[in-house]
Amino acid sequence: MTPSDHAGAPFTDEELRDLRARFPILSRRIGERPLVYLDNAATTQKPRDVLDAIVGYYETSNANVHRGVHRLSQEATEAYEGARRSVARFLGAGVPEEIVFTRGTTEAINHVAQSGARPRLGPGDEVLITHLEHHSNIVPWQMVCEQTGATLRVVPVADDATLRLDALDELLSERTRIVSLSHVSNAVGTINPVAEIAAKAKGVGAIVVVDGAQATAHERIDVRALGADFYAISGHKMFAPTGIGALWGRRELLDEMPPWQGGGEMIKSVSFERTIYNDVPHKFEAGTPNIGGAIALGVAAGFIESVGIDRIGAHERRLLAAATEAVAPIPGVRIIGTAPEKAAILSFVVDGIHPHDLGTLLDQQGVAIRTGHHCAEPLMRRFGVPATARASFAMYNTLEEVGALASALRDAIKVFS
Repeated sequence: MTPSDHAGAPFTDEELRDLRARFPILSRRIGERPLVYLDNAATTQKPRDVLDAIVGYYETSNANVHRGVHRLSQEATEAYEGARRSVARFLGAGVPEEIVFTRGTTEAINHVAQSGARPRLGPGDEVLITHLEHHSNIVPWQMVCEQTGATLRVVPVADDATLRLDALDELLSERTRIVSLSHVSNAVGTINPVAEIAAKAKGVGAIVVVDGAQATAHERIDVRALGADFYAISGHKMFAPTGIGALWGRRELLDEMPPWQGGGEMIKSVSFERTIYNDVPHKFEAGTPNIGGAIALGVAAGFIESVGIDRIGAHERRLLAAATEAVAPIPGVRIIGTAPEKAAILSFVVDGIHPHDLGTLLDQQGVAIRTGHHCAEPLMRRFGVPATARASFAMYNTLEEVGALASALRDAIKVFS
């Protein structure tokens, strides 16, 4: 499959079978039942291409990157920097140097908060986030506000879990220094109008930070078209390994930012009197990086491009529509988050059944969903629930698996009734 093949059309049955065959874990069984993996918002499974890239690096080119003159180091460096170029192309970055490898979205946002925002903030300044945020886009801003005396403001959501843009307009002011928001809500799937919000934020001179963890495997990303200043991603949400991600930042902002961590690699020279820092992006990548993970992240980005993001989106919209139609009518079920623009995430509660109990019973039928607050406790409180059950879909899921979810859910409800 290539992006040009039937652009924007869902996969055929044959294409989907071929695609699933590229993910070894999908052949697993849970007890006597086939695995139905619907926990993709937590982490995605890995295709053979990515697994081979990890093994290939450690088997053939394992060496530290940069400065080494021997063959293995040169090969590792080229693969590592090649991955940076791949991620830059995938995100629509201007130049590869705008890509900083991190452990994931959480580290990337902390990096921006401490290195980019903290020097700019003081008493009277405001940081604006939204009610939809993952804890990783709440806690770092609470910390930096405590450190600087700045104030944290929150944009509320409507009953369908869309952002209240009227409230956003009221909260934005000349005191707003940072606006940080998710591209896609991990808990309920709402797709935020990032470009519109970024334009409003720029109108008051604010810097825009976007948590893109849930978007990269499902949406076409062009960071410059979005109007973002920083965009953070996690590899394990887009078919790459855990422990690797990236931060894109506008070059002029990255040049201004001081390093967050000190050590090897992030320097040009060190004396006891003075240290001269390396150029962007290396001044932000202290120590030996996750070389194999970065290489695999580059491969994962290429894998998504080869399948075709428009086709992935069309397929997942089909799955979400089918899942909503199958689950919503089940007695006792209430869907949390009904925004018109949603990623393929179905979050719901069932009257009288705790989500953890529900998840346990579904697991016994081979259906893997996520249950809990999804690192979005303020959002759960907004909807008056302690937790939800969440089924989240990826490119390799099928309509048959949607049916398995609905069937397992009905059976679980019967057990409690």
